[in-house]
Amino acid sequence: MTSLRAALIWVCLAIAVMAPIVLAAMSDLLQWRDPIYIAGGFAGIVAMALVLLQPLLAGGYLPGISHVAGRRLHRWIGGGIVTAVVAHVAGLWVASPPDVVDVLLLRSPTPFSVWGLAAMWATFAAGLLAAVRVPLRIHPKTWRLSHSTLVVIIVIGGVIHALLIEGAMEGVSKAFLSALALAATAKVLWDMRAWKLLARRTTNRVD
Repeated sequence: MTSLRAALIWVCLAIAVMAPIVLAAMSDLLQWRDPIYIAGGFAGIVAMALVLLQPLLAGGYLPGISHVAGRRLHRWIGGGIVTAVVAHVAGLWVASPPDVVDVLLLRSPTPFSVWGLAAMWATFAAGLLAAVRVPLRIHPKTWRLSHSTLVVIIVIGGVIHALLIEGAMEGVSKAFLSALALAATAKVLWDMRAWKLLARRTTNRVD
């Protein structure tokens, strides 16, 4: 890979990650929000940006980062996503506890809430699975299938959640970030043949 192509990839990635954050910070809607609510909202935006990085690191698609280093960063960023989701929910909880309770109890009238809830629980499950993988000696195939399933829920749920919210995030940059996250996730799952494991497990159950 030429240095020019590598630089172009990093520039495009930086724009995709930073543009939604910068444009959200310029939103007029922030003028009427409490600081804790704004912090919680931006934690959600950061989580979405980190979700884009995860498949790129897992698949070794980023130039200048070795496979080993990419896997290490993948684990660290996974922890960062869990932390960002916790901060997102905590900020909204402090700002408006009844709304968060309604979401957790599936009583919220907002259509985006169920998608965010699914992505949240899948994120926590993925973090827990990563933490117990070594102590419980989870088989690699079982780990890959379980992790891939949770990743699909996280990405799809998170993307739909973000797209349905009419908030501080600017529409075009949000859609672009969401599309890239979906495409990158689909690419790495295809390259790692995670879909074959799912098909094989389904066939075994039928037999």
